[in-house]
Amino acid sequence: MIISTNLAGVVPRCQPGTRLAAAIDVEWTKNYRIRGGNVPFCYSVVWLPLPASDASTGLDTTRFWYTSAYVEDTSQCPDLVAGADAALASLMGHASPIAGHQLCSDLAVLAAAAAGARPPAVAAAAAAWRQRRQEPSGQPRFLDTRYDAGHVLTCQSRRLVDVCADLRLDVTQPELRGTSMTALHRRWLELSDITAREKITVLNLRHSLSTAMVAARAAGLAHWQPGLNVNKLLAGELSAVFGWLAHPVFTALLGEADAA
Repeated sequence: MIISTNLAGVVPRCQPGTRLAAAIDVEWTKNYRIRGGNVPFCYSVVWLPLPASDASTGLDTTRFWYTSAYVEDTSQCPDLVAGADAALASLMGHASPIAGHQLCSDLAVLAAAAAGARPPAVAAAAAAWRQRRQEPSGQPRFLDTRYDAGHVLTCQSRRLVDVCADLRLDVTQPELRGTSMTALHRRWLELSDITAREKITVLNLRHSLSTAMVAARAAGLAHWQPGLNVNKLLAGELSAVFGWLAHPVFTALLGEADAA
């Protein structure tokens, strides 16, 4: 598998008085005509540092840690599932809140694609997701930004891009202009098109980062100036890793000063 990360170990090292919020996002090929036919091919995890005091912190210039995994070919799906299971175990051991956007679907796809028994951390995360509103503290460790952020939203749609727009996060997705994720992934598998793979990887990381930010906002732990450009945050952490972030189509989103 192709792994990219800025972590020195499994879990970020934080300063005293800091907690970790985290989000996971999985991409998969869709086949609704076959039961269990959805096949995961990429996932990412993003960690955000937040104050342990429950005070709200500004995320306008936040740094973040990430791990991204992408299959080299379809035979690596079991390896991807095992990696996602290990990532979930790390999140459950070290992060709060743990976020996903319609996380139940990601977990179901991982479970269905597993070779043999359901992966233990995937099963534990699915159980915690189902019970997240029953925690006596009133502060669930799992927060699903599709279902649990309504108290900070004014929009009716619960698509992630619409949730972010309502909260004044700019999550413009240049990767999907004139194409689809399915077409990009096919170009990677059939033509070894690195740019196609990098586009999906960056798209996936944007999903994870924005999900973590929305979850932190919904939990009362974060805020930002209206119009915060999430692509600038991505460029600040990923530009030395992914060539796609140097493409004029992407740099045009960062403003004239940043693109110069």
